[in-house]
Amino acid sequence: MKKLFIIKTTKFAITMILLILATLGCSEKLDLPQENNNFAGATDFTKTEDMQLSLVGVYAAFQSRGWEQPLLISVRGDDVNAGGLGDQQDFAETDLFNYNKDYWMYNSLWENVYVDVISAHTGMEQIARYQEFADDAGIALGNQYIAEAKVLRAIMLFDISRVWGDVFIPQSSDTGELLDVTEVPTKAQVMQHISDQMDEAIPLLPDMRPNERTDLPGGVTKYTALAIKALANQELKNYQAVADATSQIINSGKFSLFSDFYELFKTPGKLSNESILDLQYSDFNQGEGDREGHLYAPYGPQGWTPAVVGASSGWGFYEPSMKFIKFMLDRGETVRLETSVLFTDRGIAEIQTDPTYAVLPAWISNTTRDGDVINDYARALFASGKHYLPSNQLIPGRTAYGSNKNYNIIRYAEILLMHAEAIAQGASGTGLTATQAVNLVRDRAGLTALPNVTLDDILDEKFAELGMEWGKRYYDMIRLERYNELSYDGRTFSVDKAYLPYPQGQVDQFPILAKESI
Repeated sequence: MKKLFIIKTTKFAITMILLILATLGCSEKLDLPQENNNFAGATDFTKTEDMQLSLVGVYAAFQSRGWEQPLLISVRGDDVNAGGLGDQQDFAETDLFNYNKDYWMYNSLWENVYVDVISAHTGMEQIARYQEFADDAGIALGNQYIAEAKVLRAIMLFDISRVWGDVFIPQSSDTGELLDVTEVPTKAQVMQHISDQMDEAIPLLPDMRPNERTDLPGGVTKYTALAIKALANQELKNYQAVADATSQIINSGKFSLFSDFYELFKTPGKLSNESILDLQYSDFNQGEGDREGHLYAPYGPQGWTPAVVGASSGWGFYEPSMKFIKFMLDRGETVRLETSVLFTDRGIAEIQTDPTYAVLPAWISNTTRDGDVINDYARALFASGKHYLPSNQLIPGRTAYGSNKNYNIIRYAEILLMHAEAIAQGASGTGLTATQAVNLVRDRAGLTALPNVTLDDILDEKFAELGMEWGKRYYDMIRLERYNELSYDGRTFSVDKAYLPYPQGQVDQFPILAKESI
């Protein structure tokens, strides 16, 4: 794999092309995801009306996630398994807590996220250059744009630190500064840095839902920053700070749960009132030509008979665990189980080999409610329903698995459950009690209300609600030291496996990492 500096140069060349496209017709494209980037040299900073292009470039970098990145972040929880019998054996071994520091996915995740963090710094520095020539209104707008870039940078650092623990905190676009680091910041220092950065950003950001923004629909707002602050403080176990941030989001009255959990992860749920941060993708409502998309094929079944002939299948790399499915069956889950899991006949038969589950609810089938038939395939018994877009929701002419689907990162449901957990951990919150917050989530799932909730109730609700999403279950279990949950189905977890080893390619480039791994 290429080193950080080489990758940065390659992306720079790409952004030069994007800048040319942007300057030819930026005004009508600023509301489209991943469309423009403005990190090229020879920029005329006196043209302050172009300042937004630098921000759009930051969004473009943030949304340019390779298929392997969320997979690697997510695969180690007890909610999900790596599909077997594939050509990515080290990915499957990672799921079993057997780590290979030379595996290309490790280097790719580290390298490309840091490239995009550096791109955020580049964007912020360019916006500051524009501000030198801007009037008061332009300076204020530039401050908002810099705050947005800080938020996007923060969630990327957050992900990297949860995977590796102690990681670099770049302070500028000069990657050479990382070579001078004498001590790698601890995970706690990274999380505190993120929280402090969000405190700087929050007063400068729009006080609205992301879907209320008209300049960059779905873009960062005050509430995105509050959510990331809550996430960082949750990792720090600073539960009062979590409750303070989630209370502000809840008390704003701006967010609500999307009524249909099944459709939340599909086209009707795009940029709903539940959305706090998404990766946004689009086919621009056209069957051919330009599109911005994520490669969802790794999540899809290898074999299916789609309702729309010609729709492509997937790779079978990401499988809901049997533990998760039985947990959901034991709870009497319906819509959340249906939404989270695509069943094969072989998978259904395997569940039924356990006498406790010999008789399954009649609705469990290898045919989705949208008429896509999930055929048996070698790599897995099940596929992830949260990464599934029904073939009848593909724009005619598009055949790629999941084309036009957004990728949810932070939802209001998670805010409610974080709020409940913080209170259960001893914090005081306002707006909702822990029980009220949990019951809102349960009501949407069609479950009866609980009279009072314990910490275990809340963690079970998080497992049911957030399974298969960004490794949230795994990182909860690590944070709470519930390591026994991660030893399941033949896996043996130990605390020394909590973080991945630093990629060898990065250790070679930054010897300080070798000292950290001793």
